[in-house]
Amino acid sequence: MKVKNPKYELTAVKPDQYPSTTVPEVAFVGRSNVGKSSIINTLLNRKNLARVGQTPGKTRQINFYNIDDTLFFVDLPGYGYAKVSKEERKSWGKLAETYLHIRDQLRLIIMLVDIRHKPTADDRLMYEWICTTGIPHLVVATKEDKVKRSQIAGRMKEIKETLEMTDEVKVITFSSLKRTGIDKLWGAIDLHVLEDNIEHIEE
Repeated sequence: MKVKNPKYELTAVKPDQYPSTTVPEVAFVGRSNVGKSSIINTLLNRKNLARVGQTPGKTRQINFYNIDDTLFFVDLPGYGYAKVSKEERKSWGKLAETYLHIRDQLRLIIMLVDIRHKPTADDRLMYEWICTTGIPHLVVATKEDKVKRSQIAGRMKEIKETLEMTDEVKVITFSSLKRTGIDKLWGAIDLHVLEDNIEHIEE
């Protein structure tokens, strides 16, 4: 997909605030500080469209980014940040779960994990829940530049085994710093939204 004029659309905390369109959506989920904002900025070739939080766990809303009126990127609240109360973590999780459960426009869920670390118990719970939705999904291992090339295969194997992923689900390595993985990830996104884009344009 050629991105011409991406823009921030709106921030929502409840369903009646979501965009009232039929445009397909791709959701990004992951732990706090895993790099969701950075990956969105990199994919859209913008430096500061999605705000990169200085303090993990500060994103408490759902942010929608409009890509040329043909696709929305949806940045969901990060999970697993320890320095907040259980009540706060539960409320942020509820925001994400509500969106993922009811949003008909959702075509693909992209789950981000940090390639440097073994997926956590929170990651496993999130992935198990994603699998129950029946919505197409893939996993992106972020911060590829932070590990040696010789370690990548082992890290990927650990991610797949820990999350108990099937062979059909893709894992893509990504580095916002080195700008690697962009074409592979856009290719996967296009597979799930291209048909919707054509129908939207024809309307």
